[in-house]
Amino acid sequence: MDNELKYGLGNYQQMRRLVLAVLVAVLFLALLFGQSTFPPDTPVHETVEMFGVLLIFLGIVGRLWATLYIGGRKSSEVVTGGPYSITRNPLYVFSTVAAAGVGAQIGSFSGIILFALLCAGAFHIVILREEKFLKEALGAPYQAYLEKVPRFFPKLSLYQEGDTGSFKPRLLLTTLLDGLVFLIALPAFELIDGAQQSGVLPVWFTLP
Repeated sequence: MDNELKYGLGNYQQMRRLVLAVLVAVLFLALLFGQSTFPPDTPVHETVEMFGVLLIFLGIVGRLWATLYIGGRKSSEVVTGGPYSITRNPLYVFSTVAAAGVGAQIGSFSGIILFALLCAGAFHIVILREEKFLKEALGAPYQAYLEKVPRFFPKLSLYQEGDTGSFKPRLLLTTLLDGLVFLIALPAFELIDGAQQSGVLPVWFTLP
């Protein structure tokens, strides 16, 4: 059974990497060739961008918070404290929040919604595969957890502090570095926006 569980873990991790790679490519193309119907330097455009920055930082901080609790324990025990008490997949939830922030860098309200939906849809595929593995690995305790805590959208009334387990600085650092990738959208889109305005890059579509 141990070998089967290791195979299952590796299998869904491989799928997660593939899904995320496709997602990153789609988001990059959207940033590269998409443009807001609100012109740059207008109040609406700037407000949407700043709101997106807040979403990106919220997503990064939330991912760090979730990592403090999961700390490499995901396949060995059921973690039910902190963010895991209100949603079964806080890392994916906060990654979706950060992706919505990236979408906001287009300066478009639709960009926020579109990027969030793309990210949530991609993660849904990964989550279903992951749940199948964890049911086998953790058994009845995980099944009880499934019945109590929502899969994605947080239920704040369920919040419990819980135990963070053994703290692993290396995992926290890895999560931080992964999250900082979202910040690349900030300077990158400024360059893209300038290239679009000068006509170097074509605009294939606009978002309101």
